[in-house]
Amino acid sequence: MRLRFFSPRIYIGCILGLCLTLVLHACQNPQAPQPTAPPQTQQSSEQPLPPETAAIVKSAGPEGLLNPERGDVRLVVISDLNGVYGSTDYDPEVDKGIALLPFWNPDMVVCSGDMVAGQRPTLSEAQIKAMWAAFDDHVAAPLRRAKLPYGFTIGNHDASGAIGVKGNFLFQNERDLASAYWNEPEHDPGVKFIDKFEFPFYYTFEYKDIFFMAWDGSSHRMPKDKLEWVEKSLASPQAQKAKMRILLSHLPLYAVAVGRNQPGDVIENADEMREMLERYNVHTYISGHHHSYYPAHRGKLQLLHMGILGSGPRPLIDAKIPPWKALTVVDIKFDSPELTTYTTYDIRTLKVIENQQLPRFLAGHNGILLRRDIEHKDLTAEEKSFCEQRLGEKMCAES
Repeated sequence: MRLRFFSPRIYIGCILGLCLTLVLHACQNPQAPQPTAPPQTQQSSEQPLPPETAAIVKSAGPEGLLNPERGDVRLVVISDLNGVYGSTDYDPEVDKGIALLPFWNPDMVVCSGDMVAGQRPTLSEAQIKAMWAAFDDHVAAPLRRAKLPYGFTIGNHDASGAIGVKGNFLFQNERDLASAYWNEPEHDPGVKFIDKFEFPFYYTFEYKDIFFMAWDGSSHRMPKDKLEWVEKSLASPQAQKAKMRILLSHLPLYAVAVGRNQPGDVIENADEMREMLERYNVHTYISGHHHSYYPAHRGKLQLLHMGILGSGPRPLIDAKIPPWKALTVVDIKFDSPELTTYTTYDIRTLKVIENQQLPRFLAGHNGILLRRDIEHKDLTAEEKSFCEQRLGEKMCAES
């Protein structure tokens, strides 16, 4: 029997057919691995950014500007925008912060006070009106054009609540003009009011199951009748049915900054006020005035001490780090045990300020504050001793 050999042409045809079969099989195989993109540590806005915003983002450097994972609700929190007394100019960081808002795309902007540069008896009515007009140009009007709600509290440089010996407001004219500005329909801040009580000094509003209260923390004392309104409002069905309660104040409850570590620069009877807020399940107390960023807690109350965008950042008590100008992005996740995540930026460098860069605790004149990721049990014996030697055991005890 003679063997028949295939010609080279037939061999080549068979090989090509086999290759084609393998390629088709691989394409149709549902289990074939698909290429995966590398994990992203940076996110960008979904919409094209305005040129001014894009230029600032580009200036953050090759690593880019971090846009954190978004929560159910996103707030951008700013504070203390003002310059020197009577100023109608703003530091460039104020304009920079406002210009960056499209990058973070918040649901709302929140301010803990000092939007203008008042609290001086020699300022004329024309000067005060000019300051509010400048604020409108730099901050409020851009927010209205962007259709961003603006929740705020009044600061001491906006309309100080300081009381004279006769029981009168020392800066009544500034309070009248601040009220007139905010009650003009064209200056509507765009929030959904619950109770305008004495807007803009005392009022409540809501956003997506979050209950907000703004009280007049422009001075250290809270009148009794206003405290009655505070408790009644916090006990209301709207407040208690909400998924979260946030309070906006200018003065903090406890001291955090050099130069402000004294009575008069914090709310009077801080422990009593905190216990009242805890009783109504207030989650976060946002404040300004001390010009220092410090995310803290005492007892069950979260305390967000805001950095500033305006003039005069201050160092934290006992800290060996320089002060920052900063703003904070707050992402709220209703199913998260922590509920809130802070991403705070040094507005000059656009770098994120990490918790580990900040003191583990602060021992101000009216009580210890713990950084928000530190519990009392985490303090070392040396840290506890340091606090107790300065303040005594009671002010350093676990709340």
